[in-house]
Amino acid sequence: MTRLFFLALAPLLLGGPALAQDHPGELPVDPYEVSNANAGADPLAGAAVYDAFGGHDGIERVVARLIVNIQADTRIEGIFRASDWVRLRRTLVEQFCYLLGGPCDYTGRDMTSVHTDHGITTAEFNALVENLQLAMEAEGIPFRSQNRLLALLAPMHGEVVTR
Repeated sequence: MTRLFFLALAPLLLGGPALAQDHPGELPVDPYEVSNANAGADPLAGAAVYDAFGGHDGIERVVARLIVNIQADTRIEGIFRASDWVRLRRTLVEQFCYLLGGPCDYTGRDMTSVHTDHGITTAEFNALVENLQLAMEAEGIPFRSQNRLLALLAPMHGEVVTR
């Protein structure tokens, strides 16, 4: 019983990420410090924009469409080809939920370490933004709410674009 209790609390006690087996289908990653600061921006105050996205379910739909768009976009699909899609989807949902003022914590890595080896260009960054806009539009997210999320993500350009 004590062993099971420790295993359940290990990610919290050790300050590392949730173990891969805590999220079925995810690949293991090297340890890192879990922090909402890793989300790349401070969250919006209040839940109005979170609600405009349709809450957690709406954010999940936007991210699902975004991933489909990425996989179909020849400009950027190669960057993501080797991605852990399960982890990517989960952490994007967490990040968007957290940034939009929802009741979520972000458990992913910081933006610099996530993107450092990808060699992303400004054109590729912009293509990703276009795909996110298409996903939000397809889900009926109000334009003003779309812009609120994009305004939080835009400053991350410097941490994501490396060439």
